[in-house]
Amino acid sequence: MPGFFMLHLCQSGYESLLARELAQGGRAAEGQGPGWVREAGSPGHPGELAFAHASLAAPAQVRGASAAELAQALAEWFGASLQGERVEAAWPVSFAFAGAAPGLGKRAAAAERGCLARVAARLPRVAKLAAPGWPAGLGWARGIFVFLESFDTAWASREAWRHGPRRMADDPAAPSRSYLKAEEAYGLLGAAPQAGQTVADLGAAPGGWSYSAARRGARVLAIDNGPLKGGALRHPGIEHRREDAFRFRPEATLDWLFCDLVEEPRRVLAGIVGPWLERGWCRRFVVNLKFGQVDPLALLAELRSPASALGRHAPGARISHLYHDREELTVVGARI
Repeated sequence: MPGFFMLHLCQSGYESLLARELAQGGRAAEGQGPGWVREAGSPGHPGELAFAHASLAAPAQVRGASAAELAQALAEWFGASLQGERVEAAWPVSFAFAGAAPGLGKRAAAAERGCLARVAARLPRVAKLAAPGWPAGLGWARGIFVFLESFDTAWASREAWRHGPRRMADDPAAPSRSYLKAEEAYGLLGAAPQAGQTVADLGAAPGGWSYSAARRGARVLAIDNGPLKGGALRHPGIEHRREDAFRFRPEATLDWLFCDLVEEPRRVLAGIVGPWLERGWCRRFVVNLKFGQVDPLALLAELRSPASALGRHAPGARISHLYHDREELTVVGARI
């Protein structure tokens, strides 16, 4: 379709990596800015992109000098887009924004409130089905998806591809913010630890991932020479073993491998991920790989290679730079 493009959204500061990822797959970025990369193309699956959080299909540019004007313009755009469409089920409403500009989040929130109020006044039945917030899951979703590029300019689309990352709610008992990464990773995989399942958490301290699994009823072996804290400390579902994560060997196949070590990623792949998958020590896995000291695109190419441990033993694995990730990639999958 001539003129069709995707607006890929990502964590601010990682736009160049997303553009490089597109190039790695033989695709080209037309432009980029804080939190977004634009790609020309055709309607369809945007492909798996580790650094993209969402992809807006053929978004329209909407302008307004104030939050009220922006809200009015967005409500009018939405009403026009509904021509010939009957809304019968809940539809998501998501307003995102470029993270670089102070106060832009407040403008986005005000524009969202104003837009929904105007939709409610004009289309009350449709408005009652609105579900504010980024929808969970993967794949296409239909609703209102807005990205504020600046205080007076937004991109709005009815269709968005969900790559998996999304903001998670914190738990005051969680020992660390790493808890949020584990919670987010379950959505990427489409599964989470359950009551009675077994988990090995390598590099567990201070226990955020162990706590995430134990609060669901799983039995956790927390492997780390460091101390556990917060809700992980003395949790009845967590057994803390002060051992080296690279030397730990399970006595039987476990349901889950967790690994979030501050180590060079290729050492983690060679010393933990490879052996655990090759020897069938786990059924599912959630692994974080720190790329601060390596080229993340070279690492991504290695992970996606059919000759890698993932390619040979977990070909359906997904790789993502999560909402709660920093300089790291999260890898999730199931061993076949």
